[in-house]
Amino acid sequence: MKTNPGRFFEDYRLGETIRHAVPRTVSGGERALYHALYPARGALYSSDVFARACGLAAAPMDDLAAFHLVFGKTVPDISLNAVANLGYAEGRWLRQVWPGDTLAAESQVIGLKQNSSGTSGVVYVRTRGLNQHGEVVLEYVRWVMVRKRDASAPAPVPVVPELARSVAATDLVVPEGLRFTDYDFGLAGEPHRWADYAVGERIDHVDGVTIEEAEHMLATRLWQNTAKVHFDATQRPDGRRLIYGGHVISLARALSFNGLANAQMIVALNAGTHANPCFAGDTVRAWSEVLDRAETMAPGVGAVRLRLVATKQGAAPFALKSDDGKYAPEVLLDLDYWALMPL
Repeated sequence: MKTNPGRFFEDYRLGETIRHAVPRTVSGGERALYHALYPARGALYSSDVFARACGLAAAPMDDLAAFHLVFGKTVPDISLNAVANLGYAEGRWLRQVWPGDTLAAESQVIGLKQNSSGTSGVVYVRTRGLNQHGEVVLEYVRWVMVRKRDASAPAPVPVVPELARSVAATDLVVPEGLRFTDYDFGLAGEPHRWADYAVGERIDHVDGVTIEEAEHMLATRLWQNTAKVHFDATQRPDGRRLIYGGHVISLARALSFNGLANAQMIVALNAGTHANPCFAGDTVRAWSEVLDRAETMAPGVGAVRLRLVATKQGAAPFALKSDDGKYAPEVLLDLDYWALMPL
């Protein structure tokens, strides 16, 4: 048998390292498509001139574009037979990705736990994205619910890793040379700086985007994400193709420009939950909450910790959880991240 059906839950072994195929050389084409799909408007990722004024050599690849590229490498080995991608933790962007860089990925299995149904289990992996020099550009933990091939296969000893609730501000990596001392707020799009945001403040990003089948299919193919639930309508009882959670993340991040235009660079992913499924035809909106602030050693650069929540039609203002503590059915995403912002 020369074809590969993908891994099922019983195929994973605690501690094993999986080296993912296929390395990918990135270009300005990825940036153009990324900005067209969402649309992303962060000045630092849009303009070489703006980026140089902030101390960088040019505009790097968007932080989430780099994330999707690395994530996509892992899908054939980690989530091809996934029921759903469940969450993220301990994510950090460690180096900038530039057009011309070649990215590869590897993952270590750090946890396994069979579900009570016996038909699936949760796989925890720590993934690293590496450039052509072998340097780690980003790393994160995610956990995925994966089908079993054989329900009668014995369950492994359950191991659930202890994960940090958030990345400490002192562990954030600011790109070398980055400075916001000559930051042009007019070109960035908004006047609001780090000091203007208060912990506990909530921001309604106002705008909404209705997702179309074609755009999420293009995005998922762009990142070479091969998970069956995104492409094959027969994989779900309802006959619908599940939208890649990363598509919702990037769409919500783009919507957050209205109110957070100066949150220029994501540098850490503290936690994330895809709370409910998203399908073509859903209209996505977003709101944010300021969770924390910290200064950095870089000139004029502050860090702000944000909760980004994506919702769909029918959601109440600032909807998150119901009285029973569960996510409201209209909530699609609950993401906790650190971003860099001018002081």
